[in-house]
Amino acid sequence: MLDHLKERASRLKAETYALYLAARHPGTPWYAKLLVAAIVAYALSPIDLIPDFVPILGYLDDLVLIPLGIALAIRMIPSSILEECRARSRESLVSGKSVGRIAGIVIVAVWIALAALCAAWAYFYVTAS
Repeated sequence: MLDHLKERASRLKAETYALYLAARHPGTPWYAKLLVAAIVAYALSPIDLIPDFVPILGYLDDLVLIPLGIALAIRMIPSSILEECRARSRESLVSGKSVGRIAGIVIVAVWIALAALCAAWAYFYVTAS
């Protein structure tokens, strides 16, 4: 059972990285890039909609939202581009290369920008009343 879960987690990691590569591919449509960026940022982000320490529900968002987002993104990306990115993902994971520090910085920047946008929206909503 544990080996099966580890293998599924490894496949999910490889698929997430392939989607990250697809988002950077020039042949990927803009709407697919936007969805992929949101999925990858959420999957790699330490911030969740429901914190992981909440029993059962904490992992439910990771087990439901990420696979659903990945399935939707896979349907939006042309198959030739997706196969190319999957091959690059497998090569990178086998060789030990990862997304690295730049991806972490981008994810943190996206969350800070979203927080700032929400704060600005709340400020304007409160002051307009």
